[in-house]
Amino acid sequence: MKCSRITDPVPILAGLLTGLICAVLAIPLSAQATTESHAGRGFGPAYDAAHESTLMGTVQEVVTKHVAGSPAGMHLLVTGPEGVVDVHVGPFLTMETQKALHTGTPVQIVGANMRLHGKRYFLARELGIGGRTITIRSTRGFLVYPHPDRVVRTHAKAEENGGTR
Repeated sequence: MKCSRITDPVPILAGLLTGLICAVLAIPLSAQATTESHAGRGFGPAYDAAHESTLMGTVQEVVTKHVAGSPAGMHLLVTGPEGVVDVHVGPFLTMETQKALHTGTPVQIVGANMRLHGKRYFLARELGIGGRTITIRSTRGFLVYPHPDRVVRTHAKAEENGGTR
């Protein structure tokens, strides 16, 4: 019977170290401690659907240039019953909608108020303009990228087809 002896410990140590590293990396991420999530924290401004309201007014100014400290994307300064309101409509409006928005245009906006850096903004979820309703945000407040099937609803279409069923 032949007896074998290990003369080089380096391969053994390398194998043990590799096994230890693999075992540590195999721990599932769900097993690690997580922090409690809070509403209003994350990317972009917080949308409060529980305090949604409708703003009716006319466009006083269309602001396309980003101002430091404000939500990114297009803003409308809308004159309504509460005075001038800074309405954030985001960066994803179609060119057709952008061209339709100009000084004096009557709008109806569904959204929610928020404060950022001491300034009040109205985050638009739906923008009503010229008989069309454009979806800006989801019901949870996430900006929606324009898609032909879901962006514009025309109220006249329902009347042409005999009304909604």
